[in-house]
Amino acid sequence: MSRLLLTLLTLNVLLIAPLWWRFGDVSSHLIAWEALIIAPLMLLLPPRQLRRWLVVAFVSWILVATAANLGDAAINMAFARPLNLYLDIPLLRSIYHLLVGNVGQTVAVCAMFVGAAVLLGIVLGLLRLLLPPFHYCVKQLPGAAALAVLVVATSGAALELAGVRLVDSARLPMLNTTRFQWQQIADTHAARLAFAEQLETSPIATQPMPGLEGRNVLLTFIESYGISALNDPRYADVLLPTLSEMQQRLENRHLHVVSGMLEAPIQGGQSWLAHATVLSGRWIDNQLWYRLMLNSDHSTLIDDFSATGQRTLSVMPAITMAWPEGQAYGFDQIAAANDIDYAGPALNWVTMPDQFTLDYTQRHLLGDTPVFAQLALISSHAPWTPILPVIEDWSLIADGQIFTPWEEAGDPPEVLWQDIERIRDHYAWSVDYAVKVTGRWAERVVDNDTLLIVLGDHQAAPLITGDDASKAVPVHIISGDPALLAPFLARGFIPGTLPALEQAANAPRMSQLRHWLQADFAAPDADTFPPPGTTTRMAP
Repeated sequence: MSRLLLTLLTLNVLLIAPLWWRFGDVSSHLIAWEALIIAPLMLLLPPRQLRRWLVVAFVSWILVATAANLGDAAINMAFARPLNLYLDIPLLRSIYHLLVGNVGQTVAVCAMFVGAAVLLGIVLGLLRLLLPPFHYCVKQLPGAAALAVLVVATSGAALELAGVRLVDSARLPMLNTTRFQWQQIADTHAARLAFAEQLETSPIATQPMPGLEGRNVLLTFIESYGISALNDPRYADVLLPTLSEMQQRLENRHLHVVSGMLEAPIQGGQSWLAHATVLSGRWIDNQLWYRLMLNSDHSTLIDDFSATGQRTLSVMPAITMAWPEGQAYGFDQIAAANDIDYAGPALNWVTMPDQFTLDYTQRHLLGDTPVFAQLALISSHAPWTPILPVIEDWSLIADGQIFTPWEEAGDPPEVLWQDIERIRDHYAWSVDYAVKVTGRWAERVVDNDTLLIVLGDHQAAPLITGDDASKAVPVHIISGDPALLAPFLARGFIPGTLPALEQAANAPRMSQLRHWLQADFAAPDADTFPPPGTTTRMAP
């Protein structure tokens, strides 16, 4: 009887515990019907070849289902969406590199070995429990108890499948997870074929934009700058005064700014999908779509601006390894971390502060010819420590050694991340820093022949925003020439640095931006704009 109880408890906890993390509700997830079926079934079967094969099969299924449920909880916490095995397995490498950047390679490797050891221990423990050196006889008391549990559990599981919940706190985590992932695999595969066909049969043509000929167009992404930074009181108290000051400083320099919102395809991470969505004009919300788009002949804004006459540039300080995607995009020049002459310290995951990246871009990369540049800033990337001050005298930035005093400033990530409220404070401060230095940079780099597009890449993780936050991100368009901003006003943007926050739920998709630029600046005089209020969401 003790072996039966131990086996039941072990299997039940293993299957149901990931649901506690995923849903944060223990009372509604207490019983896994599969545990109450597998444990007595395996103990009742005679120790023959069939039983051994069944044990191996069940142990494998249990491990896969448990790993999937743990992954689902982690993906929901990080990206506010369910796990999709078809799409997310390739992310394991990115997760490893993110872990290395935050805690170091030694800790990351140790964590992997600990995980492998735990997995091996679970496998050996399950095999020991389900393959004892004896079997129960149904005529004996333990065997009768096992049979009774098996009958009740099978009945409960059958009713659950039929839509009748016999016990409120009982679930079918193995079966439900398997069915859900299998359906996602089928649906995603079908969607992959449809997307690939769409890329081939409905291409977005390269479009020169004479209305921007001879201009610098600077597409600048601020990491984790989502609308929650402006409409959540925890963060708005920090960010709104900065935006107000930014607007006043721009006006003092006779620069104009309009603001709006766009919906990002992702939340919490995978910034490159947001970049790809903007550049391609397609809705790229997963890694597979990203690969399909890059491997196709699909045109992007890089092609549009090359056709318009701009030199194309990508500034990517977070890229520390080979980046074949940059070559696939076709940029004339790529400035990754190793291409930027930075002599200061790395700051946890952040290879260099945003203020240095912006200053270096202005001094060394823009040049005298018109340029289309994509910049991906990173100071507001998790773990959001340390927090840097804005250096008002930009001439002091030089090669970045001025940032050395902040290498050990503040608590390390492993200390900071023990307190959720402190994490949220640091998030607000780091985004505030990124917005503030970008505004200061705009004062230095923007003139009548510059269109600076500043936007968030995505919302932060649900830990920061809450579970049901909008995926909208703020967008600020800055120029010395108000005519360049007129098309955005016609599309629902408003003057100033604060977008209309009440429109977050209906924000146009990021993929719209390329279509807007093509439509609004195709005519040489750029006078033909869509009627006011044109913010219809498009399919791409």
